Amino acid sequence: MKVGIVQQSNTNDIQKNIEKSLHGIAACKQQGAELVVLQELHCGIYFCQAEETDLFDLAHPIPNDTTQIFADAAKKHGVVLVTSLFEKRAPGLYHNTSVVFETDGSVAGKYRKMHIPDDPAYYEKFYFTPGDLGFKPIQTSVGKLGVLVCWDQWYPEAARLMALNGAEMLIYPTAIGWESTDVPEEKNRQWEAWQTVQRGHAVANGLPVITVNRVGHEPDWTSVTNGIQFWGQSFVAGPQGELLFKASSEEEVNAVIEIDKQRTEDVRRIWPFLRDRRIDAYQDILKRYVD
Repeated sequence: MKVGIVQQSNTNDIQKNIEKSLHGIAACKQQGAELVVLQELHCGIYFCQAEETDLFDLAHPIPNDTTQIFADAAKKHGVVLVTSLFEKRAPGLYHNTSVVFETDGSVAGKYRKMHIPDDPAYYEKFYFTPGDLGFKPIQTSVGKLGVLVCWDQWYPEAARLMALNGAEMLIYPTAIGWESTDVPEEKNRQWEAWQTVQRGHAVANGLPVITVNRVGHEPDWTSVTNGIQFWGQSFVAGPQGELLFKASSEEEVNAVIEIDKQRTEDVRRIWPFLRDRRIDAYQDILKRYVD
């Protein structure tokens, strides 16, 4: 199966950001993509760098005019499309939500981000309520997609539950980058940990992993920090963690990568981790900490 990834930089111009995403979808389709994945919160800036109530105005109910734009794009190009949107569910209730569209433009399903960070320049707990849809793959014409979002990618439990629910691949729309004052050695450690943990999810579950990150510098308009340099480097790994593709750390990228879904079956036969799980001995995993 051919998977398209759209790694882009963003500004405050929402319309231009959307146009850039639409161009990326079209470019991927021209390269034969059947599935196209966009990055986290691709319609705007990464607004979670600061806590400001006015920024809730960026959210919209789902469906809305923006979802219709992407539904039309999925239908026009005949692709399954993974998007990432700021959802207003009710007054005072907001989610970081991935909406997946079928090739006919219909909504195949939604996933609401489950793990919400709260770090300097990543004040997501101010904006997002943790998801309540669980770790359920979304059935599409190209397979069952285990869609997770950014901070979810650090949690092996999330990847495992998607796999146990029948996901055929793990997909992570992402917005992660460097704080400018970190030394180069620390920046490299952070990036290597980020890629390594996700490749580990591929290995542990025998599934391909598709991670699409944003790129470019986005300033902190409050001047508390020097902004975030998003590190790009979107990648695709196979079910043994093998790196099939890695994008630039500085450039926008519209790329198509072929993955072999049959390899999941083949790999799980030689590395039967699901068979050998000791489900009778994992009760403590439901505790916050084992004292």
